[in-house]
Amino acid sequence: MRYTLFDTPLGDLLLASDNNALVGVWFADTERPETGEWQRDNGAFGEVTAQLRAYFAGELTEFSLELAPRGTPFQHRVWDALQRIPYGTTTTYGKLAEGLGDPRATRAVGLANGRNPIPIVIPCHRVIGADGSLTGYGGGMQRKQWLLAHEGRALPLA
Repeated sequence: MRYTLFDTPLGDLLLASDNNALVGVWFADTERPETGEWQRDNGAFGEVTAQLRAYFAGELTEFSLELAPRGTPFQHRVWDALQRIPYGTTTTYGKLAEGLGDPRATRAVGLANGRNPIPIVIPCHRVIGADGSLTGYGGGMQRKQWLLAHEGRALPLA
């Protein structure tokens, strides 16, 4: 596993890849995997950092990176659905569950959303509560609010 740190307006991101696919993105100041066995390789993330830089500059609205998130088949279905939420818009856990063909799976969708290993690129921050309120985000609510405002979808903190 290779990793690098990337500076953003929200703080450093820890980026991890395996066989040229992005497997993880973590905010460096939050809970993250131990990198002791990993090899730091700043040169292996050129396309990832270029696209993240463009996103934070407001020049990119959709990522086109090779991703290899690790999870269950259901989690992969949810993460695929998250990638179809357009930039600048939001949806709810219930609507995601309906889109997956099981409107009763709202809670399972929420759990899969919370386990998204590649936030920002897989835009779990675009999911809000059924009442339009901001809901949890692994990077913290202030970051979620910032990301939504950055994409032109400002919502107040609950």
